[in-house]
Amino acid sequence: MSQKNIMEYETVDIDINTKELLIIDQTKLPGTTEILRLSTAKEIWDAIYLLQVRGAPAIGVSAAFGIYILATQIEADDFDTFYTEFAKQRDYLDSSRPTAVNLSWALKRMDAVCVANKDKYRDELLDILLKEALAIKEEDTWVCKMIGEYGLELVKPGDGILTHCNAGQLATSKYGTATAPIYLGQERGYNFRVFADETRPLLQGARLTAYELHSSGVDVTVICDNMSAMVMKNGWVNAVFVGCDRVAANGDTANKIGTSVVATVAKRYNVPFYVCAPTSTIDMSLESGDLIPIEERKAEEVTEMWYKERMAPAGVKVFNPAFDVTDNDLIAGIVTEFGVARAPYTESLKEIFKKKEEANK
Repeated sequence: MSQKNIMEYETVDIDINTKELLIIDQTKLPGTTEILRLSTAKEIWDAIYLLQVRGAPAIGVSAAFGIYILATQIEADDFDTFYTEFAKQRDYLDSSRPTAVNLSWALKRMDAVCVANKDKYRDELLDILLKEALAIKEEDTWVCKMIGEYGLELVKPGDGILTHCNAGQLATSKYGTATAPIYLGQERGYNFRVFADETRPLLQGARLTAYELHSSGVDVTVICDNMSAMVMKNGWVNAVFVGCDRVAANGDTANKIGTSVVATVAKRYNVPFYVCAPTSTIDMSLESGDLIPIEERKAEEVTEMWYKERMAPAGVKVFNPAFDVTDNDLIAGIVTEFGVARAPYTESLKEIFKKKEEANK
């Protein structure tokens, strides 16, 4: 086991020489830091589904590198044959996690580049695909940094911040989304006090968020999910920052199960609840959160995982959705790389995309 600080690792990377996807196996954190080297479609699909790599931005980067790696393995004499196999692998990877829109967003972007360069020789096309995948990773770092800058304007030194699940560096290329204001504040001496919900059933808050924040010297306290009301009522929390897996056009937001409970409690105690959302996670094609597909996962994650023995009666029914949708009226603002959107979100999110379009001209 390496002695390196977890923050010194790349969450997602690629070995260009061996054509392998490199990820930290997050199911083994914080106890063991193991780097997985993946090269087959099944290995990459399993890593995404089994949460060895997780967090919408990190999944997107993994998918971009993954489809490039799989493209290098395609043997074809013409583009049509090449693209038929490329599309098959694209759709296969896309099926691994239905809620996280960054997965399909990254694969669609890689697909568009592939089609746009169909007249290129195979080696040149592969080089272009690699450059696009690397650009997706580089852009993610910039996006997270900008979310941090805008998020930092919403809090003041010494504030208490609560976060749910892990939208940290382990979920992105760098900084995280919900943790980006925390890390930038740490660099600038803000001395935030952070409360990390443990986030049942997979404990991403306790295992991952607390781990990376503590490793970075942030004052972080782990609480059970059902303790958020107490810390807010006590006046210990001045703002809530969470990440997201998909935002609908009206601002409804899908994030890790339990997020909507935190938002409801925050509303009760007048604590502003902010969603940190790269524009790549905003799905303007969906009118509301009712249309966001919600992934359901295995019962064993609730009844057996993390326990020495089963903690529920054999045969009992289990409901295990991975995400819930927070209604837009509970959200004080959606923090993007192009500014903070406020209600009504049907209008402000359009303005955010106008800013993005102008910036990309």
